[in-house]
Amino acid sequence: MALKPTVVQVVIDKPLAQGFDYLWDAEKLGKLPEIGNVVAVPFARSKVIGVVIKVSNHSDYEISKLKSVEKLAPLPVFDPALLRLMNFASQYYVHALGETILPVIPQMWKKAEDWEKIPEKLKSAEKKSKKGFDVSSEGIITQNQLNPNQKAALNKLLGDGEKKEKQFRAILLQGQTGSGKTAVFLNWLASILDDESAQALLLVPEINLTPQLERRISAYFPDKKMAVLHSGISEKKRGIAWYEAMTGKAQIILGTRLAALTPMPNLRVIVVDEEHDPSYKQQDGTRYSARDLAIWRAHDQKIPILLSSATPSLETWLAAQSGRYENIRLDQRAKGASLPSVHLINTRNPQNQFSPGDEGAPKQKSLITKTLANAITKSLAEKKQSLILINRRGYAPVLSCSACNWLSKCTQCSTYTVMHKAGALSKRSVLNCHHCGLVKPIPQFCPDCGNADLKTLGHGTQKVEDAIEDMWPQARVLRVDTDSSRKSKGAEALFTEIHDGNVDIVVGTQMIAKGHDYQNIGLVAVLDADSRLYSADFRAAERLFAQLVQVAGRAGRSGASGQAGGDVYIETQYPESPVFQYLLRHDVDGFLAFTASERQEAKLPPYSYQALIHAEGKSLDKAIRFLNELKARIKSRGMITRELQVYDPVPKPVMRVAGAERAQLLIESGNRKVLQETLEIIDQELRQESTGRISKTSRIRWLVERDPIAI
Repeated sequence: MALKPTVVQVVIDKPLAQGFDYLWDAEKLGKLPEIGNVVAVPFARSKVIGVVIKVSNHSDYEISKLKSVEKLAPLPVFDPALLRLMNFASQYYVHALGETILPVIPQMWKKAEDWEKIPEKLKSAEKKSKKGFDVSSEGIITQNQLNPNQKAALNKLLGDGEKKEKQFRAILLQGQTGSGKTAVFLNWLASILDDESAQALLLVPEINLTPQLERRISAYFPDKKMAVLHSGISEKKRGIAWYEAMTGKAQIILGTRLAALTPMPNLRVIVVDEEHDPSYKQQDGTRYSARDLAIWRAHDQKIPILLSSATPSLETWLAAQSGRYENIRLDQRAKGASLPSVHLINTRNPQNQFSPGDEGAPKQKSLITKTLANAITKSLAEKKQSLILINRRGYAPVLSCSACNWLSKCTQCSTYTVMHKAGALSKRSVLNCHHCGLVKPIPQFCPDCGNADLKTLGHGTQKVEDAIEDMWPQARVLRVDTDSSRKSKGAEALFTEIHDGNVDIVVGTQMIAKGHDYQNIGLVAVLDADSRLYSADFRAAERLFAQLVQVAGRAGRSGASGQAGGDVYIETQYPESPVFQYLLRHDVDGFLAFTASERQEAKLPPYSYQALIHAEGKSLDKAIRFLNELKARIKSRGMITRELQVYDPVPKPVMRVAGAERAQLLIESGNRKVLQETLEIIDQELRQESTGRISKTSRIRWLVERDPIAI
């Protein structure tokens, strides 16, 4: 009697709802198949990488017509916990399983032709890691050195020791900026990592926060292997770090949102630093929230998760207020210094502006108020550093013609190209679109009327940097944004300059606002704070408040007990806004309670659940028509009820990007289950009429997004 063939079902990185059956030749591949194997398989006319999700002796297709698995990757299988996470993410975010799981695998492991060379690369990396490196113990704060507030927080985290470590706990560690949250959770991790096999996952929102935390972790845990995972490292380094996490060799995994989906067979604890940050939401592919998936993963694996923030997201804060999450607070700065004094500069008040003949007045129109200029001069005299935040890179957001009002619109997008002075983008000044990446030279004459008098409107970091250098020629000025960080060794080198005291005034975007433990910042200034105050996005005020609290917290961090905590100056036309009034009092809880009452009254998240159907095509009319037809079908099926609202399709805020015109359809429900069922039906119907995610009839590209953070 002939043996039954072994059939494996494999998912690949394609927008396809089902897996594909392949034959498994155990003699050729050297072992029997397992669920979670990474394999190379033929697909259409190419060879692709996939993951085995089912093993059987049966196929719905004719066995003789099935193709065979070609190669088996030299990797352990994906552990069952990770596969459960991937299945949940695929279902919840309404995305194919293959599209969800395959992007997790680094490029190094996606080249099947190089699999034979990988063992040598791993050996080489192991030899280099054994050489070690010097780790400074500076900055380590042991349990004995924690202040009473920190010790109390640590004792709550430790709880009943071993008993609490082996069950799910969601904990919000809410603390003032500079209160020493990092020292608390690193001391807590030390107790868990006493187990030689245990693994800990630490998530940070942005790449530029990893080097500083990496150094602190290396100092705290010199004998523990750490894997660092983010998109800013080389594919080889990422591939090796991912392998070390997957095999359990790395005990500490530090990374950005992509690390939340990394295989870790011995995961015992998760920390999400700056948990409120919108960077944890993926904006392409499977649009998952790394924070939310980390919470699901912790619950599934019955392990604790710590969410750390000075300005927790409304969702997390409400969960802590209701008792669903534990709430541990740090209400004073680690070294005892006061919180910074907040000053609101009303830019409508003439007294705050320079007048002709004022001492220190710039030759041209000032980009900052007289009040702020005087404060910066005082800070320089006191040998303190000043930090100036303007959340717009480049020199000027728009170039215009004074004769015919021509504006530097992008030819590919429904937005403007930004003027950048010679620097990281080009050796010459250029116009650059921040949406599609278009770069073109600055015209010498107006393209419409030929006028040579072209002027800039508004200002970005480059223009502010120039203005600061003109006003304080003796000061050492440093600009920190994505453009300046492309030079030399990147952002880390720029932050080192600040930490080493080689800079007097720092001008930068939000890169400078979060997480950095600057020790000599005496003054923080925020320019153009109003640009994010009034927006169609209902989360705009919450995000602005969080950013202001974070950047304000960079001031006066090194002060000892009783010392002043520095000064924060905010230029605004609307000082009466609740955002600024709560900031004046450093009242995070008051602002979140106020925001919660507004959201509840308007039935907006987290008091309802939302999803977007994105559509893009060659014309906006076609995209809108596609979504209108979809809405009509939802209505005809009786799915629009009191529990489910489907709004009219509208153009996206930036309607055209890279030549594609975009629209969106908002679906909202007070019932998460009703919304989920609706989205699954929509996804199934659209897939039947599409090739991949492109409609066969209208050629519209579509995508379903759960829990959007920008509408």
